[in-house]
Amino acid sequence: MITSRAKPLYQTLSALVFRNYNARTKRVPSGPRHSRRPERPITSPRRESPYRPRIKLLRRPIPFVTDVKEIDNPDDAISLFHEYREMGFKHDYPSYSALMYKLSRLRNFEAVKTLLLHIREHNVRCKEALFVALIQHYGKSRLPEEATNLFREMTSFNCGRTLQSFNAVLNVLVDNGRLEDASEMFKCSSEMGFRPNSVSFNIMIKGWVERGELEQARQVFDEMLEREVQPTVVTYNSLIGYFCKKGDLDRANDLVDDMTRKGKHPNAVTYSLLMKCLCSLGKYKEAKKMMFDMEYRGCKARLVNYGVLMDDLAKRGLIEEAKVLLLEMKKRRIKLDVVMHNILINYLCKEGRAAEAYKILVEMQVQGCEPNAATYRMMVDGFCRVEEFEGGLKVLSAMLTSKHCPRLETILCLVKGLVKCGKVNDVPFVLEEMEKKKMRLDLESWEVLVRDACGEDGGTSSVVTERILAN
Repeated sequence: MITSRAKPLYQTLSALVFRNYNARTKRVPSGPRHSRRPERPITSPRRESPYRPRIKLLRRPIPFVTDVKEIDNPDDAISLFHEYREMGFKHDYPSYSALMYKLSRLRNFEAVKTLLLHIREHNVRCKEALFVALIQHYGKSRLPEEATNLFREMTSFNCGRTLQSFNAVLNVLVDNGRLEDASEMFKCSSEMGFRPNSVSFNIMIKGWVERGELEQARQVFDEMLEREVQPTVVTYNSLIGYFCKKGDLDRANDLVDDMTRKGKHPNAVTYSLLMKCLCSLGKYKEAKKMMFDMEYRGCKARLVNYGVLMDDLAKRGLIEEAKVLLLEMKKRRIKLDVVMHNILINYLCKEGRAAEAYKILVEMQVQGCEPNAATYRMMVDGFCRVEEFEGGLKVLSAMLTSKHCPRLETILCLVKGLVKCGKVNDVPFVLEEMEKKKMRLDLESWEVLVRDACGEDGGTSSVVTERILAN
């Protein structure tokens, strides 16, 4: 009886629930709430296309550009340029830029000017990078006026000027002691259409700091903040370097704290400045401790930090300790660069230990570290200082083979020494190399050479005298 009543009740509840469900589904949009994605037709797997290099990789090297890079004589480079043109080769921007790079490195700026006139006449479109490189080479050659003039004439070559070229000429003026001219150009930046960036401000701050005018540097720093240009680590390093040179370690540390609060983390250069200050105050151990502590602060020690310690040891004549530091670096698998070796070579040569310095020169070459021009110059001067002129001549020959250029003072000292020790037959080689490099001694220097040559055995030194008189 109970089951017979329950069955109709169950049917009634089912009907009510069904009608209520239908009523609710009419209010919502049609279609299922969670629809299934339509199945994609099964296709055969795609074949991987073979690797196609970019268009730049497919470009063939320009023969003239390749050949001119191997030339060391400016006259030969110009001759090669004309030879290619006579063969029917059409020179365009890559050819002109490669030749001007070569000539500017070789300090033949008269030929560079001639090429620039040719480019302007033939309306060869140039990139800003070429002018930036020329401006920098003018700066290295102590020709800031030429750099400034080239910057002003850039637009006449159908080449636009950006902050890159502006900052380049600004840096040339500062590096050549023309700080007032740089300051004037900096003030006129808006008139020229430039908005100085952090690099521009850093150049000016560097200039005032190097001159020792902290107040001027502070004014530039304040202007930087007013223009809402964020100071960089380089900005702080310039100011920190100033106080470190003055031995004011407390104010330098205050700047480090300030830059940290503003979210700028000290780098290896920052710590090297602080370490140098500690060394100048006779606190070598504290400087060495700082180098190892900096790693715990998230900054890995670099060669510049080891260089500070190496320089301090060498200055105090602790050459053996400096060698131990070198071994320590090798154990830590730090690859030594030419600067680290040069520090040791320099002080060994100054102490009259040229033979030991030469051993280090050989060792660095065995380890795959190529000497630079400074390495060879220090070695030649070191051998001349101890009157081992044959050793100096051997290093000079290697220097020339490596395409580096000696100083005039070095050549003069070496020639005088060779004449003095009776090695006169080697002198013409040195003088001929001078001619190739277009190096010229002044009249007083030639008089000294003639007097020394004539003062020795007349017959032996006749070759030298003839060569000197020919020059």
